[in-house]
Amino acid sequence: MAAAKGNYPTTPHAGISSPVHVLSDGANYRSSIRLKYVKLGCHYLISNAMYLLTIPLLLAAAANLSMSNIDDMLRICNYHLKYNVLRVMACTSFMAVLATVYFMSRPRRVYLVDFACYKPDPSLLCSRDMVMEKVSTILSEESAAFMKKVMDRSGLGDRTYAAALRDFPPKLRFDCARKEAEMIIFGSIDDLLAKTKVKVRDIGILIVNVSAFSPTPSLASMIVNRYKLRGDVVSCNLGGMGCSAGLIAVDLAKRLLQMQANTYALVMSLECMTHNYYAGNDRSKLLTNCIFRMGGAAVLLSNRLGDSWKSKYELVHTLRTHKGADDRAYKCVFQEEDAQGNIGVSLSKDLMSIAGEALQANITTLGPLVLPMSEQLLFFITLVARKVLKMKGVKPYVPDFMLAFEHFCIHAGGRGVLDELEKNLKLSEWHMEPSRMSLYRFGNTSSSSVWYELAYSEAKGRIKKGHRVWQIAFGSGFKCNSGVWRALKNIDPTKEINNPWTDEIHQFPVVVPIPIN
Repeated sequence: MAAAKGNYPTTPHAGISSPVHVLSDGANYRSSIRLKYVKLGCHYLISNAMYLLTIPLLLAAAANLSMSNIDDMLRICNYHLKYNVLRVMACTSFMAVLATVYFMSRPRRVYLVDFACYKPDPSLLCSRDMVMEKVSTILSEESAAFMKKVMDRSGLGDRTYAAALRDFPPKLRFDCARKEAEMIIFGSIDDLLAKTKVKVRDIGILIVNVSAFSPTPSLASMIVNRYKLRGDVVSCNLGGMGCSAGLIAVDLAKRLLQMQANTYALVMSLECMTHNYYAGNDRSKLLTNCIFRMGGAAVLLSNRLGDSWKSKYELVHTLRTHKGADDRAYKCVFQEEDAQGNIGVSLSKDLMSIAGEALQANITTLGPLVLPMSEQLLFFITLVARKVLKMKGVKPYVPDFMLAFEHFCIHAGGRGVLDELEKNLKLSEWHMEPSRMSLYRFGNTSSSSVWYELAYSEAKGRIKKGHRVWQIAFGSGFKCNSGVWRALKNIDPTKEINNPWTDEIHQFPVVVPIPIN
């Protein structure tokens, strides 16, 4: 028997309360509401303090000027122009030099023109029962029971996609993996080029990221060959960098776009699961079979000023945190052979705690860049009270990131990961919806999952001009990476083409059941 996540009782008496409890809950609710509005008032006051101080000064200056005689002001200007010509020219030249240095040295703006997520053919649909039917032929009864228990709790639905399960285990694994990669890459890029109408000869930078499948020639060369990209294209093939590699690729593209003017960067993020399914009985390696599924996304970035009007987003920040110097973090996601020689990816029991440490390090650096001054001030006051004044009972202050972002795209690594982030960042179910529904519908699509989540928000019509989006992902190494975007226009879902959610978005969100035992 399962209870559903949402407003459903999870215990036999969860819906029954005594009058005392009801009154107590009501008082606590009213208190929390008052505290919320007080906090919002402080936020708006501190955030607009500069305007509140500047406007009276400007009004006073305007009043003073209105009382001055225009002839007196012109006489003063003529005096300086007549007797201080060299000083005026020196000041003017100095200001011109400063303006030139500023505009020449500031980084180029990077725009996200559009992106496309791959939606496989319906013939590749994969239910949890189908997975169990295929793998049960090669697993022990204990391993099969373990997989079923994990999948029931994973948050995945029965309409994910998996190419490898049509013939599992595949007889020609490498050849099947290459065909799967071609299917995802060509399908995503074809959709992206159809959306943007960009000519392939204008693409000067190409970055492909895939963790555990590295053929020769590389997948980047495969794209160059298929689309006949120009000979001087800067191509990079990132491997072994885990589920956060998509944001690493975006960060690398941003850096390359600073060096090469007036060009496009194509980023292709995918994972090839045919080459990564584990055929042994080691429980730490069976988890990848349970949650990872087929998927990929192609992203087109630009540094052309003329693309600002047609692009969807502007890249505001990228931030990368690497915990690989710590042996525990380095080995918590580790590809290796089992005793029978089967290759698989082990997930250690320390994974959640290490992910929490990486997240804390990442948001500690990101916070000052994105949080309003009111949240930074509260964090600073709490820090002084705890560390300097040694005040007991003062809990660490968790900033309200909902004041910094309207949308959150958190890597759909699994139900447990999403539950922990929802609790630690104090996010609402509405903010977590894109991540939970992407996990339910498409599974863990590795580095491309954050793009399926952004596509979900677009399909729901939630993205408005000026909205800020936080993409955050975790990956082997261990890494935590963030990307911050600002919407440049309202996204009209009725005008979107090749969005994987469009034809079924009316069916979401759904209530994802949670097994009790």
